[in-house]
Amino acid sequence: MTAKVRFWYNRAMYFQNEEDLMAYGKNFGGHLQAQDVIVLTGDLGAGKTTFTKGLAQGLGIVQMIKSPTYTIVREYEGRLPLYHLDVYRIGDDPDSIDLDDFLFGDGVTVIEWGRLLGEHLPEDYLEVSLKHSGQGREISLSAHGERATTLMEVVQHG
Repeated sequence: MTAKVRFWYNRAMYFQNEEDLMAYGKNFGGHLQAQDVIVLTGDLGAGKTTFTKGLAQGLGIVQMIKSPTYTIVREYEGRLPLYHLDVYRIGDDPDSIDLDDFLFGDGVTVIEWGRLLGEHLPEDYLEVSLKHSGQGREISLSAHGERATTLMEVVQHG
């Protein structure tokens, strides 16, 4: 069965600064449920970790969020556990970590550079694309699967 993909063309959101991006992430995090998977795409410095910091606040996490670039996975406790992965270093060897522990666990999984996982991604995930736009950041969402579509509509329309 092919997952349904919905793209929101001309629905990109613009954020002027890190505070606005984190506030959006915090609101976003308030809507997350166990086993939600968020795939973050964007160039270096596009705001993937900044967005995740806000998302963690929405999950009630008070720990400082750090990029998992060198550790591959960081786990945080809040309303739901947050599994923050950066798969850039393992893109060609996704079997080097047990993704199932995170994807099908009791928490929310955020994967930076998640497109590198290709066919190893679950059928249902929400992709958050971030890019530089002037002095700020632009975000667009695309849903892959039923839960991701529902989540996208909730965060887009409140």
